[in-house]
Amino acid sequence: MTEDMPLKIERHRTAIKRPSFSLPVKCMLRDGLLDKSKTLFDYGCGHGRDLDLLESMEVKCAGWDPTFRPTAEVKRAEIVNLSYVLNVIEDISERSQALRRAWSLCDGLLTVAAQIEFAAPDKEQAKFGDGVLTSRQTFQKYYTQHELRLYLESELGEDAISAAPGVFYIFKDEKAKQQFIASRYHRRILVPRRRISEVLFEENQDVLEPFMDCLTQYGRIPAAEELEQTEEIIARFGSLNRAFKLIQKVTDASPWEEIAQKRTEDLLVYLALSRFKKRPQLQQLPVTIQHDVKAFLGGYKIACGRADALLFRVGDPDAIDKACQRATTGQLVDNALILHRSSLDCLEPLLRIYEGCARALVGEIDEANVIKLHRFSGKVSYVAYPDFDKLPHPPLRQRIKVSLPTLSIDFFDYSNWQDPPLLFRKDELLQIDHPKAKLFRSLTKQEAKLGLLPAPDARELESVWAMRLQKAELSMRGHRLVKKRHSD
Repeated sequence: MTEDMPLKIERHRTAIKRPSFSLPVKCMLRDGLLDKSKTLFDYGCGHGRDLDLLESMEVKCAGWDPTFRPTAEVKRAEIVNLSYVLNVIEDISERSQALRRAWSLCDGLLTVAAQIEFAAPDKEQAKFGDGVLTSRQTFQKYYTQHELRLYLESELGEDAISAAPGVFYIFKDEKAKQQFIASRYHRRILVPRRRISEVLFEENQDVLEPFMDCLTQYGRIPAAEELEQTEEIIARFGSLNRAFKLIQKVTDASPWEEIAQKRTEDLLVYLALSRFKKRPQLQQLPVTIQHDVKAFLGGYKIACGRADALLFRVGDPDAIDKACQRATTGQLVDNALILHRSSLDCLEPLLRIYEGCARALVGEIDEANVIKLHRFSGKVSYVAYPDFDKLPHPPLRQRIKVSLPTLSIDFFDYSNWQDPPLLFRKDELLQIDHPKAKLFRSLTKQEAKLGLLPAPDARELESVWAMRLQKAELSMRGHRLVKKRHSD
């Protein structure tokens, strides 16, 4: 190529023909932000596979792409998706224009996805501008998660919320943003069962059961606008309080006290994590959260004070260590508390905030089913063990370590290892009442009795475990060890 001939970047070559949804669309579907009630515009849609799949779900959507849909109308929508566009634009000014144009088109939510550092190929690539030039004559800008967040926030002047590695949400409406953030830390709780029979309850079951659902959701007596049956309940009982007393009579009062305590903790976790950015004023919060603040914590100033005290303690390794030692679920090892993802809700608020800080940085990692809370280093690891429920000792596939002190993320991929490390003592990672805990516990006891168990958190390779079994003349049959027959 001669000096007078400018280098031509083949941007269209970066478009991928996917068999399924792209990661940002998966995130929106997972988080309940995209459904048939919403409209979506894909700005830079490539081949349009996301649009085809969304149309099959009856989601109203459209898209534009400079190469594959150049004549399509560019129009406004409730949600605009800017998916892996920024990272292929080599011109910094044009990149900024694309982002601002996408932001101007959305009425409610902008979803932005870009390539991040640990997705970069291992082979060396030629530097070009602030990115690299690939062998296919395409440009790629690889961001760190923190760098991408800062870029989006500096360009748009709004908070960027991590949805997944390389994926961010930017909301137009403050209340919608706060409602979404709060929903991440709102635990699912089952409605308490009725303990005794009561004629008055039976006669009014049509309004009392929805009332119980509402009480479970909020952990408090709902405001008039939060319950459709409010007027009917007041007409029959005189007040919501009287109806609640009847419910307490047939279910006992203690489950409702426990639900209120859990909802108070959820609120404190949300308020603590909202301090990461400029905490919203009370009137900027959704009305439901305003009611929660008044009911559970007496006032916004008191609530924020308690939340700040918890957040401050997250930076104290001694406080984290003691909280890990107090935990009633998970496996405590020398440097960490390790637990299954389903056990997160059982942790005390301090540890939920500690993990929440890491999740606020990296977003949701759907494949990760085991979480390691490091007791002293300010790090949280998200670990993927596929087939956790099915395999007695699932192999390690992926590990993402988030460092809160440095705001860095390290990615470790084990998917191509011929001899991967295996997971043992699965029962110790689960709540005691988990449906699979008893099955897993019996295997752990059997392996311990036979002297086969490696040390907790030891990374025993698949080949080493196979040799142990062979030496003991044993084999695995589901979640059980059996004596190996000589014919085997």
